[in-house]
Amino acid sequence: MNKKKMTRKWMLSGMALSLLVPTLAACSTDKGKDSDVRRTLRIGTMSGSKQDEIWFRQQFTDMFELTHDGIDIEIVPAIDYTENQFEDQSKQQEQPDPLEKVKAIMTGNNPVDVMIFDMSMLSPLVNENLLKQLDPLMKENSIDPNDFVPAVIDSIKEQGNNFVYALTPTFTPSALYYNKKLFQKVSAEMPKDGMSWDDVFNLARRMKSGTGKDAVYGFSFNQWGGSENFWDLQNFAAPLQLKMYDDKAETMTVNTPQWEAVWKTFSDLYKDHVTPRQEDMNAMYSEPKTDGRNNPFQGQLFLNGKVAMTIGGYDLINQIEQYNDNADKLKLERLDWDVVSVPFHAGHEGVGGSIYLNNLSGINSKAANPDDAWEFVKFMNGKEWSKLKARSTYEMPARKEFVKVREGLSYNVDAFTKVKPAPMLQSSLKEQKLLREKPNLYMVTELGNRFYMEVMQGKKSVKEGLAGWETKGNDLLQKIKTNPKGQIDGVFDDVYGGGGGGGIMYDKVEAAASAG
Repeated sequence: MNKKKMTRKWMLSGMALSLLVPTLAACSTDKGKDSDVRRTLRIGTMSGSKQDEIWFRQQFTDMFELTHDGIDIEIVPAIDYTENQFEDQSKQQEQPDPLEKVKAIMTGNNPVDVMIFDMSMLSPLVNENLLKQLDPLMKENSIDPNDFVPAVIDSIKEQGNNFVYALTPTFTPSALYYNKKLFQKVSAEMPKDGMSWDDVFNLARRMKSGTGKDAVYGFSFNQWGGSENFWDLQNFAAPLQLKMYDDKAETMTVNTPQWEAVWKTFSDLYKDHVTPRQEDMNAMYSEPKTDGRNNPFQGQLFLNGKVAMTIGGYDLINQIEQYNDNADKLKLERLDWDVVSVPFHAGHEGVGGSIYLNNLSGINSKAANPDDAWEFVKFMNGKEWSKLKARSTYEMPARKEFVKVREGLSYNVDAFTKVKPAPMLQSSLKEQKLLREKPNLYMVTELGNRFYMEVMQGKKSVKEGLAGWETKGNDLLQKIKTNPKGQIDGVFDDVYGGGGGGGIMYDKVEAAASAG
């Protein structure tokens, strides 16, 4: 969800905000301080700019300032990316270290009081004693950790050595969506919460039927359908914590039974048309329009009843609503759907990909204004604010009491709350540091993508693909060791398609790192 869309959603909530102001004001407190004496609360963010500050204030601080008369908010970004936008773009820019930048604004002569950050930062900040433990403050203010979604609070505790050092008002979950009519048609048992990936794939094979334009596919890793996406494979494997290379990025670690099992899973589903192939999707795109009308949902196989199950984010509900609201106009069949929790890998129960905790707020252990800092963290994660954020259509409130089915709909809303996020290796601080020191490491991912595509197209077996990735990857890692940032030619010349460096996968690695 981009910031423009989020800003529009905020504006649409304006009337609701005005109605909540009296309630929020009544619940606010300045801890007995003289409101005539103004204080400044410094809030740190991982990145930002003057333009972003307007959006950030609307999202996080405007209502707090409105209900806390004696406090002024100062926003302090750890990284201001606008500083480099007027530099010579023909030269490769040195990427800043997010952790070091965050530590810089949390220490020194004028440290921030509150820090807002993503999940990748929590453990390092705790281990460097830069965050104040919140458990005593929560107990003093009768804030029960059990009031929060277990998947959220448990993840926070795991990164905080079993203590709470930060809270978040919202999280972005995913679930397994399924088409009820397709299951009823073949008298198959409906999916349920707590299924393993093997359970889902076995069920998907049963649901596969038909050919050509009449085909129905059992499962897709995303709502659009295509299964040859290397990003989907990485996301699927995230709970397994499979690494492409060692901690020094000098030796490949992909030619293993674990990697082989993941690649074989995808290859078999693709080969057997359990998940749709690209040519299957092309056939759908070439179908004539319904009565000459444009079908804006034509490319989404799940919405069109062509896929029995798919992994989707919470915001997929928006598209389903829009589809069903317009189905009669388009003369399409309405989608009868529900959701269950994201499947798990054996030995990693309750952990899945595509679940994010991005707006954690914690108190700097060196805060000059710790009382107001706690007031802000308490307010941001309190009941009144959670009630307001519960209106969001792209993220869910972290407080259990506000996790509710949207008005007019009926679905298993608890499915979104049962799976903890699996940390993406590309998002880890250690991996981010390696990518900054050796930006050419993106080529290792692209190299894997090339070999993976050859496997999916039947040009290589899984074993051959992984062996090729290992061999070519080890050669590439040695070149990167001596040339971490400069041009490296000839890497892909004898692999799928030949040619250059594959910036698409680099963008996705960077996107994963920034998403946390």
